[in-house]
Amino acid sequence: MNEALETAQAALAAANEAKFIANNLWLLVATVLVFIMHLGFATLEAGFVQRKNVVNILFKNVMIISIGLLTYYLMGFNLMYPGLNEGGFFGFSGFGLIPPDNGMTAAYADYTYWTDFIFQGMFAATCCTIVSGAVAERIKLVPFIIFCIFFVAVSYPITGMWKWGAGWLDARGFYDFAGSTIVHSVGGWGALAGIILLGPRKGKYTERGIQPIPGHSMPLAAVGVFLLWFGWFGFNGGSVLSADPALVSLVFVTTSLAAAAGAIGAFICSFILFRSYDLSMVLNGILGGLVGITASADSVSVTSALIIGFVAGVLIPLSVSFFDRLKLDDPVGATSVHLVCGIWGTLAVALFGKYDEGVGEFSDQIIGILAIGAFTFIFAFVLFLILKVVFGIRVDEEEETAGLDIREHQLSAYS
Repeated sequence: MNEALETAQAALAAANEAKFIANNLWLLVATVLVFIMHLGFATLEAGFVQRKNVVNILFKNVMIISIGLLTYYLMGFNLMYPGLNEGGFFGFSGFGLIPPDNGMTAAYADYTYWTDFIFQGMFAATCCTIVSGAVAERIKLVPFIIFCIFFVAVSYPITGMWKWGAGWLDARGFYDFAGSTIVHSVGGWGALAGIILLGPRKGKYTERGIQPIPGHSMPLAAVGVFLLWFGWFGFNGGSVLSADPALVSLVFVTTSLAAAAGAIGAFICSFILFRSYDLSMVLNGILGGLVGITASADSVSVTSALIIGFVAGVLIPLSVSFFDRLKLDDPVGATSVHLVCGIWGTLAVALFGKYDEGVGEFSDQIIGILAIGAFTFIFAFVLFLILKVVFGIRVDEEEETAGLDIREHQLSAYS
């Protein structure tokens, strides 16, 4: 009898070890996929700006991932996951990484502390990458870098803690699976604050109306979108936080269907509005669909995913036109993709999600959107305003005309 019991216990231990290895490995693979998204953002933004500003936008994207990882290591991770602060508004468990003695994140987590940090760290920098595209072609480099340091180190982790760190929004029942609001609309609110204070690019809004300033390389932009779609399998799939075969595969399907439906929605709406087959709108429609499904990819039906993605795609050209009428210049459409579709995706949780009673209800989703939006926008606006007063945040007219590559980097992207 004892021998049989020992055999059963050994088999159970081996099964648990295999499960742990699979879960931990999948999160590390997902981390790599999310890292590739930074290449996608860099490529997309490079394609959507003028050729005289390509080096500048690439430089910012390189700095953002570096700043993001370092500031998240220094304090962001422990602001976002302070522990022992359930239902709270703020917590901080110290500077640097403080791994438990057993190397595990928590008793319920089937992956290591190190895996948890590096996966979450890849998310952290994303919010500032969103801002970089919206303020492209006219913002000074050093003030923007200073903005990123504080935005990633302080603002993003605090609002992230409210839900993912077991804070007050989590206690209320607010639901955001992989970050339609917590990551994407946070970047969108920061972008909106920046473009309000910066003003539009020279020649964008004239007495003759809105003058298009086309990006220099649609092939680069298209490659960027496909890289982002590819990386989103890790962004959403990794957010399952395990290698659960049923749930990870469902998330892959809902994510892809929403992206595809977003392309169709943007295609139809942009043709009705502009009577043209606008590739930039379709590319952003794909991203809008991805952002929209991110809040609920784990628990909506495939039909619901199609609807969420399609509506997000329709919102893209409508939103771009709306911001243009307000003379809010966004070269890459980041506010439309990440802010507008992030809000829509978070509301869609209440409309389509299948959650336990009291979780993801419409009122809680609204409260989460408003609370995170208000904090983020005020934080970003005040930070940009301080930088504007102290350093100035916009390049002079001569530098903007010549291009930021030559004036700030003494380098051209193309010979």
